[in-house]
Amino acid sequence: MNPIDSPEILMAQPRGFCAGVDRAINIVNEALNRFGAPIYVRHEIVHNAYVVNELREKGAVFVDELHEVPKGGIVVFSAHGVSKEVRQDAEQRGLQVYDATCPLVTKVHLEVVKMCKEGYTVLMIGHAGHPEVEGTMGQVKEGVFLIEKIGDVEKLTFPSDTKIAFVTQTTLSVDETKEIVDALTSKFPKIVQPRKQDICYATQNRQDAVKLMAPQVEVVIVVGSKASSNSNRLRELSEKLGVPSYMVDAPEQLKAEWFAGKKRVGLTAGASAPESLAQSIVAKIQEFGPRQVRALPGVVEDVTFSLPKNLVD
Repeated sequence: MNPIDSPEILMAQPRGFCAGVDRAINIVNEALNRFGAPIYVRHEIVHNAYVVNELREKGAVFVDELHEVPKGGIVVFSAHGVSKEVRQDAEQRGLQVYDATCPLVTKVHLEVVKMCKEGYTVLMIGHAGHPEVEGTMGQVKEGVFLIEKIGDVEKLTFPSDTKIAFVTQTTLSVDETKEIVDALTSKFPKIVQPRKQDICYATQNRQDAVKLMAPQVEVVIVVGSKASSNSNRLRELSEKLGVPSYMVDAPEQLKAEWFAGKKRVGLTAGASAPESLAQSIVAKIQEFGPRQVRALPGVVEDVTFSLPKNLVD
């Protein structure tokens, strides 16, 4: 067989861990190394079952609320961020806190607080119930409204002299929010928009990589967990581009029939999925039939975020 005609697995670039996720996991590991188990983590540190189970085996205890942490215990806030109320609760309970909030999310938090102090009504584009949305909207007591769809924009009725600004959930790309942003700028021509550098580079890069990969393959596998917003968006994007797409977070979830008669398989991974998991899924795909693995060109990310000062000092 001509090598060009050989069955292949095309690997999207970039894929997998972003700097914020890498930092969050390192914070939990460093806390475990320094203080020993148990280390409590409020909510899943990142939305990936493989990562959470791995940390749980090392002694991390994942809790939904702070009352589950014993007085004086060590707690890590997840990469998605928390509200002011949660921070105050931790302080009142005498907990030792290490904050794994992604620095890009923290930037959005600071913007929201600043704009509300300046008298702006802030609209947040995002998904109800997502921890990042709850954390961002919880930076202030009032003045922030959630926008999930264009219909929400149509229902807005503010006086003509209202100062309005908007921010977005970082796991949404520019493309995903475009329709809502267009509707907002049409309805409120003077609305203040986020600066370009406030948009999560990793979300956009991974979606751009899928746009490059999808036209070259017959099926797409997204490595990611159901709770992961950015992984779900990758699967939806490749489906929208006309390619059957499946999301898995363990090799045994793959089905042989997905690959039957398919010459080229595309593989990407959400920002909370480790490369080791992606490689184990590649190996399982190869068990269904021999395939060469080829990395596609793409953006090489070199962003790094430092650990919290109170953990490294």
